[in-house]
Amino acid sequence: MVKRILALVLIYVFAVLGWVILGSVTYSRTYSQDNKLKESVGGLWGTRQVQTAPSVSYQIVTVKKITRTEDKKNIVETKEITTVYPVNLDSSAIKAGFNLDYRKKGLLWYSTYKVRVNAVYGVINPYKEKKDISFTYGFPSSEGVYDDFSISVDGVKQTDIKPEAGYIVLVKSFEPGVKHLIEINYISQGLDSWGYAFGGEVMNVKDFSLVMTTDFDGIDFPEKAMSPSTKKKIKGGWELEWKYKNLLSGINIGLVMPQKLNPGPFASEVSFFAPVSLFFFFFLMFIITTIKGIKIHPLNYFFLAAAFFAFHLLLAYLADVVDIYMAFAIASVVSIFLVISYMRLVVGTKFALVEVGLSQFVYLVVFSSAFFLQGYTGLTITILAVVTLYVIMQITAKVDWEKQFEMVKPVLKQKNKK
Repeated sequence: MVKRILALVLIYVFAVLGWVILGSVTYSRTYSQDNKLKESVGGLWGTRQVQTAPSVSYQIVTVKKITRTEDKKNIVETKEITTVYPVNLDSSAIKAGFNLDYRKKGLLWYSTYKVRVNAVYGVINPYKEKKDISFTYGFPSSEGVYDDFSISVDGVKQTDIKPEAGYIVLVKSFEPGVKHLIEINYISQGLDSWGYAFGGEVMNVKDFSLVMTTDFDGIDFPEKAMSPSTKKKIKGGWELEWKYKNLLSGINIGLVMPQKLNPGPFASEVSFFAPVSLFFFFFLMFIITTIKGIKIHPLNYFFLAAAFFAFHLLLAYLADVVDIYMAFAIASVVSIFLVISYMRLVVGTKFALVEVGLSQFVYLVVFSSAFFLQGYTGLTITILAVVTLYVIMQITAKVDWEKQFEMVKPVLKQKNKK
């Protein structure tokens, strides 16, 4: 009996090593090319976007005389000095509509999106005389794509605008005290997240409104970002609004796109978890066969472990070519078929279907499917483990283990003679 247990432990250790290697290889395949793949997706679709609030200012150019001495002669030169005075936006009304899409590269899904931006900014010349006000608008990325772009002032579309280095500078002569509305529209596309930044430091933001609409439910927000003032469920998604009358803040606004279940990390996590699954299966099989006096050779356990390993091997490489749920279903069916068809020849059809097949379904398929429940995986596995403990305790409560272990050898000998 001791030799048998030691053999099972040895088989279990070798199985654990196999899963560690498989999980490590899958992890490496997934993340070794992540930066390269993300760069490729970013080049085709766009990168993370952060739209910065426009800056408004006016300039005063003064002429200063500078005297310098050259060859014992005084030379007087004039130099123009430009001083920039910032002007606060009087109001900001931004709308951003998001359409989520996914792109798969290798073993990873990337959350790409299209965004339609409409922004209306109110600008007032706060001084007593007419001034040339400069409105500088920076795009989220100098390498991004901005379709159907337009900019208008008080409803008049501006056609003489030329972006330079990712910025557009609009200079208009504004009368004092008159509010002018500058409207910007564009359609763009990005990756993973979208944000709106007020500026690098604490800013005074007046009459601000930002409304985001999504066609997806799984909304999330970046760390150190303001939560929306209101949230409203709409058809297919959410309407989120940030509204402030007079805000002093250096914290920005952002939206993180929901992540699709990634085949690579999923297969890797399931592989690293496999030793726990096999331990429960081996333990239950050992208890049941010992109680019933059924002979299962350690080599039989080896083939059972190999069938378990086949599940994770198939899952890891099928995830490359088919949907992860389909890969999981195929791997489950193949592994269960291997175990039942083999144990049917070893111990009989009934035991193979009921005790072995049901145990494998619970400890391989159900335990592994717990990783689909992101955020609840640990709790699900814990519940299954506690239920397993309860069942085993109930069926073995009245077993005389000392007598049982003494009877194992005679029973096995009798069965061998038959």
